[in-house]
Amino acid sequence: MVLVIAEQRDGVLNKTSWEAIVAAQQVGQPVQVAVAGGDIQAVAAELAAAEVDAVLTVAHPALASYTPDGFVAAFAALVTAVEPALVLLTHTYQTREFAPRLAARLRRSLVTDCVAMKTREDRLAFVRPMFQGKFVADVVPTGPSPHFASFQIGAFRPDALRRGDSPAEIREFPVEIDAATIRQTAEAPFQEAKQAVDLTQAERIVAVGRGIKSQEHIAMAQKLAAALGAEVAASRPICDSGWLPMDRQVGSSGQTVSPKLYLALGISGAIQHLVGMKGARTIVAVNKDADAPIFEVADLGIVGDLFEVVPALISALDADA
Repeated sequence: MVLVIAEQRDGVLNKTSWEAIVAAQQVGQPVQVAVAGGDIQAVAAELAAAEVDAVLTVAHPALASYTPDGFVAAFAALVTAVEPALVLLTHTYQTREFAPRLAARLRRSLVTDCVAMKTREDRLAFVRPMFQGKFVADVVPTGPSPHFASFQIGAFRPDALRRGDSPAEIREFPVEIDAATIRQTAEAPFQEAKQAVDLTQAERIVAVGRGIKSQEHIAMAQKLAAALGAEVAASRPICDSGWLPMDRQVGSSGQTVSPKLYLALGISGAIQHLVGMKGARTIVAVNKDADAPIFEVADLGIVGDLFEVVPALISALDADA
């Protein structure tokens, strides 16, 4: 059995959890999904729409606000009880914190930041980037099961989710947590960056690269994004130059995104950028270099001058508005 640990905050499911369920459905074993928190019945009902054997709720007042201590205690008890062969998660800020501790608590292997799975000599291997995306490695975890693995956001497409003909069974898993063992005080996340944008939640993204030439041309991309109802993002050189803030960066050293539409303007397609956006449902690239690597992953490519193409797109969108 494959166990997926889903993520929620304040009763709202993190949509990247669907991607972990898609990964689990591709393993070829029964799938169960676990979710922890305070009041999580609505989230559990949402998860039950997937084609899974069961949704396991781990509800406790001590889990109402996320803390690594509380989640490690709760999921350690759950994993020990249900004995899955594999535990899958999405590689979010939250799982980066508690998943290594959970695996260490249970003395099990953990492979993080994976982008794919494959069968290698009849064993499941996890594919993960190395050296900031310059290489990828096939990692076969060793030791007793369950093995843990987390996947980059965008590694699996949520629209590939298999939904059940009827809602899956929801089962409560009771846990006892001593509040005195929770050493952290929960605070609102990312207080130091209140204005930061979460590109992982964007449905449409307009991204700019070196081809934009100068900072003054960013306004053109922002106008196109406004017409599309999209967020503006960038490759690393743009953010390194200070033309856009670092929270707008997509790539191996920025955010990993999986929007419905990713419009790449003047982006050549270096591997460090591709690993951050290749999970987009539709990729449209505009570049004057017909041999640019971005065209290898694009669903639609426009070979041309973005300073001619983008105004034409804006004009067409304004005409349709």
